[in-house]
Amino acid sequence: MTRRPGLIVAALGSAQTLAWASSYYLPAVLADPIAADLGLPRTAIFAAFSAALLLSAALGPAVGRAIDRRGGRGVLLLSNLVLAAGLALLAFAHGPIALTAAWLVLGIGMALGLYDSAFAALASLYGENARGPITGITLIAGFASTVGWPASALLAEAMGWRGTCLVWAALHIAVGLPLNWLLGPGRARLPQARTQERAQDAAAPPYAMALLAFIFATTWFVTSAMAAHLPRLLQIAGATPAAAIAAAALVGPAQVAARLIEFGVLRRFHPIVCARFATLLHPLGAILLAAIGAPAVGGFAFLHGAGNGMITIAKGTLPLAIFGPEGYGWRNGLIGAPARASQAAAPLLFGLALDTMGTGVLAISAGLSLTACAALFLLRRRPVAVSAPSATGDD
Repeated sequence: MTRRPGLIVAALGSAQTLAWASSYYLPAVLADPIAADLGLPRTAIFAAFSAALLLSAALGPAVGRAIDRRGGRGVLLLSNLVLAAGLALLAFAHGPIALTAAWLVLGIGMALGLYDSAFAALASLYGENARGPITGITLIAGFASTVGWPASALLAEAMGWRGTCLVWAALHIAVGLPLNWLLGPGRARLPQARTQERAQDAAAPPYAMALLAFIFATTWFVTSAMAAHLPRLLQIAGATPAAAIAAAALVGPAQVAARLIEFGVLRRFHPIVCARFATLLHPLGAILLAAIGAPAVGGFAFLHGAGNGMITIAKGTLPLAIFGPEGYGWRNGLIGAPARASQAAAPLLFGLALDTMGTGVLAISAGLSLTACAALFLLRRRPVAVSAPSATGDD
């Protein structure tokens, strides 16, 4: 079967947009109406969401190994069914137990269906040449919040939060399943793959897995913290509420702009170089904000968003560049587990620090980003191996 990268990237990117919009980005819009309807504090909704992220982290390595063995289509199709079930359970929840159970089902769906699984599916299909397709799906799915937040808000206004969950569930069946079906079966395991895998492991430093886990745990902590608190942080920096919201809205376009640059100019550079550059953008924005204050809120938000957009790509391309495609799904799941745990903890911890430190909290986020950059200099580039003929051609 001939691979059609353009079609696969378009389909998988659209499916990822749906998956992110209906899971990770759902609480930002629906937490308040859910809490009001169920008579629960808003923190209870986010506690259930954090539990879902932690469960997703725990399941990541097993999901990745399944994709390594059988390809990604089956796992991604299953993710649509599980996410639809979780959303339906959420729509019919009437208390904290049912609410938590629904979010745990959604956590399983996120483990099966978000970026890590999509990246592993592309590595299974394209091997060493998966960097371009990985960048391509992040370009499309970079609009998940841009599409998802307004769509959830409009649906909630028209039919309530329960109806919103049911619409998202129906979209997984009617739209997500056909899109992920287009992915096709995973490539067959190559006869020489085990030998290549041993050679690639030998070329990588023995601490590379731990370094990558640390790098993405620190950068995703910053990403999650900013996603939860950016408008408030900018107001503390002196921006008006309207200016803070307008500046925060620049994050999405900045992510997409950075990914376009990655797809065009920066694809000539090794992913380690791109990742180092990406980790410097948030600290540069923090310095700009500290030096200029309120007039620089837009610049800070744009630099942060650009760095975040490139780090998302690095999450897919760095393990591929360091270790190669064999065992990629399992490695990426293992590397991503601490990142998802830090992602779950970041809103609470960063919020507490923001309460006590104000904009001084940027010293923490900038310091974490710089630490990640320093860790990237400990990684060694692996020469790109010659791909087998079937890795990007016919099965």
